[in-house]
Amino acid sequence: MNKAIIAIAGAGLLASACASDPYGYNSGPNEAVRQGAAGAAIGAVAGAIIGNNTGSGNAATGAAIGAAIGGVAGAVRGSNQDRANQQRYRDSQGRYYYCYDNRQSECYWENGQRRY
Repeated sequence: MNKAIIAIAGAGLLASACASDPYGYNSGPNEAVRQGAAGAAIGAVAGAIIGNNTGSGNAATGAAIGAAIGGVAGAVRGSNQDRANQQRYRDSQGRYYYCYDNRQSECYWENGQRRY
């Protein structure tokens, strides 16, 4: 029983370590990706424990459900933090872009592409 919980928890942690910024800018403060991965890992561990101790005693099903719910909740929370951390500007052609700091060293167009 404990081996199954440890194995599933380890798998959740390994899966969360593979998360990266979908635009390929790992230096940027992309909280949606980070918190989504953390939520999935925590959800997998909690789901495995709950699934093992309730119902049919299937830890794998509980881990899968917990990872899905935790991942979504973490990504939503991180996305809200990303929006709160960004400043929105308009260039001379009227196009909007946003930056994560006041120095405008890391800015992106509305479609997510990096603005140089």
